[in-house]
Amino acid sequence: MPSILKALKSVADPSRLRILLVLRREEVSVAELQDILSMGQSRISTHLAQLKQSGLVEDRRSGKHILYRLVPTIPEPFLQVLEAGVAELPESAQDQRALDLALRRRSDRTRAYFDELAGKFGKHYVPGRSWKGLAETLLMLMPPLVIADLGAGEGTFTQLLARRAEKVIAVDNSIEMVRFGRNLIEQHGLTNIEYREGDLESPPIEDHSVDLAFFSQSLHHAVHPSRAVVQAMRILRPGGRIVILDLKKHSFEQARELYADLWLGFSEVELDGFMNAAGFKPVVIATVHREDERPHLETLLAVGEKP
Repeated sequence: MPSILKALKSVADPSRLRILLVLRREEVSVAELQDILSMGQSRISTHLAQLKQSGLVEDRRSGKHILYRLVPTIPEPFLQVLEAGVAELPESAQDQRALDLALRRRSDRTRAYFDELAGKFGKHYVPGRSWKGLAETLLMLMPPLVIADLGAGEGTFTQLLARRAEKVIAVDNSIEMVRFGRNLIEQHGLTNIEYREGDLESPPIEDHSVDLAFFSQSLHHAVHPSRAVVQAMRILRPGGRIVILDLKKHSFEQARELYADLWLGFSEVELDGFMNAAGFKPVVIATVHREDERPHLETLLAVGEKP
């Protein structure tokens, strides 16, 4: 360490301390740090440059990526100072869970390959190949289940699920949405859909009565999303699954006014925390879509199983 004063000054900044605590466990890339810390790329790069100048961090190239790690010659007493800072950082525990997720993603080479493959789907015209065709195929393969569509809204997805489901219970807290949905299913003679007025945090569904609890872009409207996830656990049968399709954490503040969003999406570690706290095992989370137009909102898919 070339300068103890520079090193201590670096550690005094909470963001840099968070970075060091992550690097204490594993070398990571800037992109991985972005996901782990929910920080912008330029901010992270600035902090890393300062940490390199302080002699605490070094980098190395691995293929197309640059990985950052703690300098191996840092004395143990200084590392103990880093660990002592954990108690003063409320974000530290979440950062470590996010690092676990990042390492899980890194080791899943098969998933990375299929993520890349999925990104190519639909970008080039191929006669007869479409997202609609793929969706119809997957729906036909789905076994007949009892499904809770939590935050169903006008019921577009509800009706798609009903094509193969044994029964779909559509829950929404808007009486107008419920009326609209009931009229729609009556007009189309959809006898296996039932609309119920209720809140995501206390859905009017019996305990252990459904096979699949589905949140489609609805969890960010819940006042307490963690409670909604706990309620999903309550209504599921053993072996049943929860599926959450929602926005990845973003900074598009206009969404609060435009779409009445209470939460600006969720990070992977937040969804993982909700689901693990509720008792779902295992939990799998992936970013499945990124919009081409600004503000480039991304979509997360999270799946978990009730033991």
